[in-house]
Amino acid sequence: MGIVEIEGMRFYAYHGHFEAERIVGNEFLVDVSLEADCSAAADSDNLEDALNYQAVYDLVKREMQVKSHLLEHVAGRILDALYIQFPSIEKARIKVSKLNPPMGGQIEKASVTLFR
Repeated sequence: MGIVEIEGMRFYAYHGHFEAERIVGNEFLVDVSLEADCSAAADSDNLEDALNYQAVYDLVKREMQVKSHLLEHVAGRILDALYIQFPSIEKARIKVSKLNPPMGGQIEKASVTLFR
């Protein structure tokens, strides 16, 4: 087994409870950790045997473009899509963070982490 991680993916997207957030948008960070059998790729040095993290990034980017009200919904959609596209995934963890959330104070980020 092994863990493939992609950390600090940054997107400008339109997620939020308030309508203004879905119009103006905000910056988001996404971290993904995927547990899968990496032994074939470790032996072969062949991308065809690996969990292709470029394809994972493309999937996350595509899902981040879909407007949502809640970070939980965004993270859940990404998890669903990951399991569909990459059946070799045994476990997955995703963290979606909204930078500078409009909460009436100085807050670096608000985050939701889901795992299966």
